[in-house]
Amino acid sequence: MKKFLCALLLMVPLGTYAEHVDVIEVQLKEGCSLSTYLAIAGDFNDNWGKQYGYQSEVLAPIQSHNLESLYWVGRSADTGAFGKAFDQWSKALMDPNSVASKLAARFVKCSSNIGRRAYTAH
Repeated sequence: MKKFLCALLLMVPLGTYAEHVDVIEVQLKEGCSLSTYLAIAGDFNDNWGKQYGYQSEVLAPIQSHNLESLYWVGRSADTGAFGKAFDQWSKALMDPNSVASKLAARFVKCSSNIGRRAYTAH
């Protein structure tokens, strides 16, 4: 019986952890400071992200080929969780009074998205 269980465990792949990482390259608009952008990002995490299992941080370059861009790094448990959160964000943008719409308006006023990438972290 022990040999059977050992053989079974060797044949069944063990679960791998694949967190979803959302990376957005951002440039601040004239008149918007890093502290203002960080305040918006903090409000996003507190008022929207937590509810959908999405947590972000902002990376500001110290040394880089591009010292003008910031990098928004958002994390979800996996790609499926990210997709569900993104669907909810997209639906909420239809309502101008929603938290998502108000946050999006603040982001648009302060910054421009230059590019977006997604990764799985193992």
